[in-house]
Amino acid sequence: MSYYKHHVFFCTNERDDGRPSCGERCASDLRDYAKKKCKSLGLSGQGKVRVNNAGCLDRCEEGPIIVVYPEEVWYHYETEADVDEIISEHLQHGRVVERLRI
Repeated sequence: MSYYKHHVFFCTNERDDGRPSCGERCASDLRDYAKKKCKSLGLSGQGKVRVNNAGCLDRCEEGPIIVVYPEEVWYHYETEADVDEIISEHLQHGRVVERLRI
């Protein structure tokens, strides 16, 4: 059994060469939102959910993005409502959010 049921990585990379990056699209703020939301719902901790930031995940043009393990599901998101839907559907109920999947 893995230490976490779900490990969620938010790309928060910021590029300085003019190419798009997740970091310039509020990724850190939405990662912080997801961490707080998971904690408030009692989803955080061993055997549950861990939300982390990640460096570049090399899908910048599709960003901002997250990847959820162990399922290896990649999502594009833009708002707190998108993050809420991923938390509710995927992390709580095990259903992939197809409209956000990349």
